Amino acid sequence: MPTTSDSPKLFTPISVGTTTIRNRVWLSPMCQYSCPGRDGMPNNWHFAHLTSFAAGGFGLVMTEATAVVPEGRISDRDTGIWSSAQAEAWAQVVAGIHERGATAGIQLAHAGRKASTYSPWGETASGTIPTDAGGWQTVAPSPLAFGRLDAPRQLDLTEIDALVDAFADAATRSIAAGFDVVEIHAAHGYLLHQFLSPAANERTDEYGGSPENRARLLIRVIEAVRASIGDAALMVRLSGTDWSDSEGERWDADACAAVAARAEAAGADAFDVSSGGILAHPDIPLAPGYQVQFATRVREAVSVPVSAVGLIDDAACAEQIVTSERADAVMLGRSALRNPQRVNEWAATLGAAASFVPGQYERAY
Repeated sequence: MPTTSDSPKLFTPISVGTTTIRNRVWLSPMCQYSCPGRDGMPNNWHFAHLTSFAAGGFGLVMTEATAVVPEGRISDRDTGIWSSAQAEAWAQVVAGIHERGATAGIQLAHAGRKASTYSPWGETASGTIPTDAGGWQTVAPSPLAFGRLDAPRQLDLTEIDALVDAFADAATRSIAAGFDVVEIHAAHGYLLHQFLSPAANERTDEYGGSPENRARLLIRVIEAVRASIGDAALMVRLSGTDWSDSEGERWDADACAAVAARAEAAGADAFDVSSGGILAHPDIPLAPGYQVQFATRVREAVSVPVSAVGLIDDAACAEQIVTSERADAVMLGRSALRNPQRVNEWAATLGAAASFVPGQYERAY
């Protein structure tokens, strides 16, 4: 691999809390819908899928959205970490990621009103899975349906308390499984984002109304997870905007930045900023790096690292994002699926001094 005296910034280490990650190109969480037993257990697919990116040079390898309770799964084929058996299965995946030199992260999630849906592939049906076909009643801050999915039931205060405990317990299992980074999923229209956004939260109690009230559950979850994982790295994924043209109060970049500042004070070590998910059919101006602006806005409000994601498919563009300090790291999703060796290729393209290529693959470079 070509080398220079100074590595591009993209290929320099970065610290998230007490965890040092070998570079600034990270794998975005991507749902696989690959638990055929419908039991939330990660399996050989997840091992091969995630360890391939570690061998491909990624600094941080994130799991898919991993449910903290069975009812929190997007589909019945999602992974979970609500049991010790699941944690033990994840430990094998984590060991494989570590063996290939990468940092292992898990994204803890609850889908809320977007749960109990058919997998987007391998099924003949779509939409909400009926309860008599193995589905379940979904829950949310308010009984507002998402698109054509079945309407959820509104959570009561006791259930909200239980959810905080579920996130904390899942985080404890994650650390026991060996994960270096725990990420709380509060984006893409899933449960914690549903509480944050006025488009999905019409509550009139302490979890609704004002921005402070709507953020209450997320802050409680961050505090509980922080208490359960000690000084391990804690990230939060946020949607920078709902892409709404509503004239009233809305979830936008400024609202996201304000919540990020509160989340940092509650214990968050870093943020992963995406967008959308609350509205069923938003008008999104897709273009390379179209979401970087939201990461930059959050970065202005916090003092911890912020990663950007969204159609970042070019090494020079990714390097410019971090050198211009619009974000501290970039996350790749579909680009990584197309080529798990993407990071090693970028290192060669940019002339990085540090090589993350396993010895077994060096002949390719």
